[in-house]
Amino acid sequence: MADENRIQRPLSPFMIGPYYRPQLTSMSSILTRITGNALIVATFAMVWWLLALAAGPEAFATAEWWITSWVGNLVMLLSLWGMWYHYLAGLRHLAFDAGKALDIPTAEKLGWACIYGSVVLTVLTVLLFWI
Repeated sequence: MADENRIQRPLSPFMIGPYYRPQLTSMSSILTRITGNALIVATFAMVWWLLALAAGPEAFATAEWWITSWVGNLVMLLSLWGMWYHYLAGLRHLAFDAGKALDIPTAEKLGWACIYGSVVLTVLTVLLFWI
């Protein structure tokens, strides 16, 4: 008898599809973690470049070729964006830790500010160093 009136519910609230819609606040939190880990990879690349500089001309030529290739330029550009995004997201979390901007509309505005701000700051940084 109880089975006839039972409501069909999803088994997990984390199911993507008709049950759960990803929100900007959760996606920006995940993106902050991704950019933090990606910055570790970029740091290893820069340390490799510096060690190659100290190791001699052959090692430096290899590292310099890789860093200045299109793949290296893309990695460095994305790392620059990731650095700005991670920085702005850190400022956002400082505000959250202070008990400010915790309502959903303000948190979403700050999430968009982190995304747009990081893109603008990346473009400005590239323009400043390439001019």
